[in-house]
Amino acid sequence: MELRVRNAFLALILVQAAHSLEEYVFGLYEVFVPARLASSLVSGDPAVGFAILNLAIVAFGAWCYLFHVRSGTASGRTWVWPWVVVSVGNGLVHTTVAAVRGTYFPGVVTAPFLFMVAAYIAIALLRDGTVSRRAAA
Repeated sequence: MELRVRNAFLALILVQAAHSLEEYVFGLYEVFVPARLASSLVSGDPAVGFAILNLAIVAFGAWCYLFHVRSGTASGRTWVWPWVVVSVGNGLVHTTVAAVRGTYFPGVVTAPFLFMVAAYIAIALLRDGTVSRRAAA
């Protein structure tokens, strides 16, 4: 995996941290039923549960980067793709919900950045895969 993709993945994790912070500060767990339900599985206080879940997500992203992606091994791609898919979806959902509601929705400010960084990674990985297949042929 190329250095630019590894660096972009690190950027994705940092954007996810900012996104999680935005969601927490503006109370996504108060206005979005799935977030409230997930938070309540972790703690009786939805704010605490939401914070714990989001810290775990960002910590998992850091673990993926440090132990799988940073080294640039082929298996790193396996760890990157789920993050790409979830981040693209997350970016689209936040933006769509805000548009449908016609108002701010917690996470919508950082959602486009999740989408853009994840899309960049996807395109880069797909191009690298195409180049690798052509070179092997």
